[in-house]
Amino acid sequence: MKTILTGLRPTGNLHLGHYFGAGVNYLALQDKYDFYLEIADVQALTDNFSDPGKVRRNVKEITTDLLAIGLDPEKVNFFIQSRIPEIAELTVYYSNLVTVSRLHRNPTVKSEIAQKKELFGSDGESITYGFLGYPVSQAADITCFDGECVPAGEDQMPLVEQCREIVRKFNSIYGTVLKEPEILLSENKRIKGLDGNDKMGKSLGNAIYLVDDEETIKTKIMNAVTDTNKIKKDDPADPEKCMVYYYHELVTEKDDLPTICSECKKGERGCVDCKKQLIESMNEFLRPIKERRKYYKEHPEIVDKILENGTEKARCKAKEQMKKVKQAMMLDYDN
Repeated sequence: MKTILTGLRPTGNLHLGHYFGAGVNYLALQDKYDFYLEIADVQALTDNFSDPGKVRRNVKEITTDLLAIGLDPEKVNFFIQSRIPEIAELTVYYSNLVTVSRLHRNPTVKSEIAQKKELFGSDGESITYGFLGYPVSQAADITCFDGECVPAGEDQMPLVEQCREIVRKFNSIYGTVLKEPEILLSENKRIKGLDGNDKMGKSLGNAIYLVDDEETIKTKIMNAVTDTNKIKKDDPADPEKCMVYYYHELVTEKDDLPTICSECKKGERGCVDCKKQLIESMNEFLRPIKERRKYYKEHPEIVDKILENGTEKARCKAKEQMKKVKQAMMLDYDN
């Protein structure tokens, strides 16, 4: 069985974008691979270094969210990045194999820097070593567990390719020790925000979170963007320009969609009624997730044990990999 490695940064709870993107993908993969899922607390500190409490709190929160969507701890090894010291050691070794200019050219890094002007300055002059080098750390994450596949979206392709470059460089110097990972592209599209933005996120205020209560969901959906050309209740509208219909397609019974679409186009359906139906569908969709989440929140010791067991297994695998790496680099002084 091939090994896959992926990770999530514990900076907040999961929203629907995470669920329909990574979450659905993970659910499909957990039966097919030796699955290692990293709670990437060290990487989360690259842009949250001044708020370590936020990262610490969210380690268990995001693990609970992942369990709530249906990931099985018997099939997925959940582990905490900072508790695997081999990752940090391997990051140091890899730092000699990639240039600063190459890191600056990484499209994903460039995009992240542009989005974090408040943290690093508009000219990027305040960017930290840790943030610029997180692709190196990510390469260590993957190869520390002999990862063969990385489930990710298209936006992560430059990071996986950078990992492959580091692997090739390492193998060319020290011998063929590491495997070049392949990316497993998710077939799921990125979920838009309630405001129509192509990206859903906390900073944009356009996301529905798995932990949102019914009143919060109601408020968010009632403020969702609809077709701006529909002024009166009986005006015809275009469902393709309406975020309410967009979310109906995600969570409402498929048999109801043709009626919703037809009534919208004919002006037989008002936006308020359409939003009320979506609120009901959304709450029904999230109900089993919230029930599982409630169970784990009431039994935090179970989450602790899942993280402990997964981290222990990950540590064993990392130690074995590091033996091979250090032998190749002539750093195995114990032998």
